[in-house]
Amino acid sequence: MATTRKADTHWEGSLLDGKGNVTLASSHSGTFDVTWASRATDTAAETSPEELIAAAHATCYSMALSHGLAGAGTPPQNVDTHAEVDFQPGEGITAIRLVVRASVPGLSAEDFQSAAENAKANCPVSKALAGVPSITLDAALV
Repeated sequence: MATTRKADTHWEGSLLDGKGNVTLASSHSGTFDVTWASRATDTAAETSPEELIAAAHATCYSMALSHGLAGAGTPPQNVDTHAEVDFQPGEGITAIRLVVRASVPGLSAEDFQSAAENAKANCPVSKALAGVPSITLDAALV
């Protein structure tokens, strides 16, 4: 059965001078401020759509990798994924970088690389972001 997750955004004013907030409506986990400045510069004052995409991609990727490893008989002890999403005003999202470090007892580095690439290609968020010009992966065992 399909699930539906919800988020709500309220925006006031023009793009450049306006402000808003996004609420994670399904989980009720919080409401976060957003502005154009938070999207177009490196300010840490508010969130941005790209930060939310990074969070979604890192989470989905970790889940997909964990599932694939367990399905192959080598469940991970832990998986840590960092995602960076680049936004260029006027162009959009131009690149995503995934960095994953995992502890998987008994798995060779070569088999881990294969599992990591498979998770990158097949996690639902990766598939949804297929139009991004560059999605790279740096994967290693720890």
